[in-house]
Amino acid sequence: MSGFVTVIAFSETRRRVPVALGSCLLSFTAFWVAQRAAHVSMIDLMVYRAEGATVRAGGDLYALRTTAAHLPSTYPPFAALLFVPLTLLDVTGMRTLATAGNLLLLLVFVGLSMRLVGHTRVEHVLWVAAAAVWCEPVWTTVRYGQVNLLLAVLVLWDLSRRPAERPDRWAGVGVGLAAAVKLTPALFAVFLLATGLAARLAGRDGGPWLRHARGAAAVFAGATLLAAAVLPGDSWRFWTGMVFRTGRVGRAEETANQALRGVLARLLHTPDPGALWAAAAALTAVLGLAVAVTAELRGRRAWAVAVCAVTALLISPVSWSHHWVWCVPVVLLLWTRGHRTAAAGALLVFCSYAPWWVPHGHGRPELHQGVPALTLSALYTVTGVVFLALARTSLPKPGPGQAVTNE
Repeated sequence: MSGFVTVIAFSETRRRVPVALGSCLLSFTAFWVAQRAAHVSMIDLMVYRAEGATVRAGGDLYALRTTAAHLPSTYPPFAALLFVPLTLLDVTGMRTLATAGNLLLLLVFVGLSMRLVGHTRVEHVLWVAAAAVWCEPVWTTVRYGQVNLLLAVLVLWDLSRRPAERPDRWAGVGVGLAAAVKLTPALFAVFLLATGLAARLAGRDGGPWLRHARGAAAVFAGATLLAAAVLPGDSWRFWTGMVFRTGRVGRAEETANQALRGVLARLLHTPDPGALWAAAAALTAVLGLAVAVTAELRGRRAWAVAVCAVTALLISPVSWSHHWVWCVPVVLLLWTRGHRTAAAGALLVFCSYAPWWVPHGHGRPELHQGVPALTLSALYTVTGVVFLALARTSLPKPGPGQAVTNE
């Protein structure tokens, strides 16, 4: 009888996967058509291509201004090295490849997110990806030709492959590479270091986390030194000056800036919230890392990773709405851990495109927002803060000899 039930279950699974795959392909096709109909510019991808061309020509990377918006180069020099192959493609081919690549990365990202929360069925991955492609951070990532999904995949691959107590020689590679391309993921290395030190203070073996953090630091340093060897002048300019000039990335008050700094700039009607933002970011960093470390030490790797990601987004000087692709594992985590109302609320926020409902663009209207516009343009940030609070209350009480698991 049990064998018969197994055969039936296997047959049903074989039927469900093609249906899910067909639905996913249909959703991706509709997404592709919608992007083409919207005449998306993939403006960030064009900046990446210009950076690669500047490297090939031996130009000044941080004097670059490109596209009709005169956008500058803002990433570390290592990123520009990775963008050189884009110059080998014509613009149409590059945009097509970037769109297809991001859709493939979304599948991988959803798969890794599902593995992180402990659900790995193929049909579930396909259904989630079919829906996730329409949420605003993913739509905007593909619209701009951004690298957010690539960086998130690198981090999740690194942190979801093996239990924390059994890191291997690849531990830290994903986090280190992601941080070398864009600095925000470096907070994951800080999280690993803090966890290792906290474990030692608690009388536990913190070695696995410390080795993981050292691996990330070594990969980051290696990539950065490689860039310095190839681009010494650009590397010197970036690490001694450009890295501190947050205004080059964009105006703090822009509605797309869903970091604490953006919300405070709009709330206070000032382009520079200054010391208040610094204090708020520092407090959030400490509290967020404390929750992430506590979650990790209590065996809740999924909570730890999601909390660290949200903390990084909140404390960064600029977190554009498309940086919030981490909403995918956040919503999945809330749903699978029984917080269905919170998951539905977060899903509604990230699928609402609310930041774009308020006046924005020319004339800097964000500096004159009233209460309704301020509320709409702060939804991602508020959702992130609420998630951190919910994560703290959702952790189990500490117990003797509690094992660390890769949820």
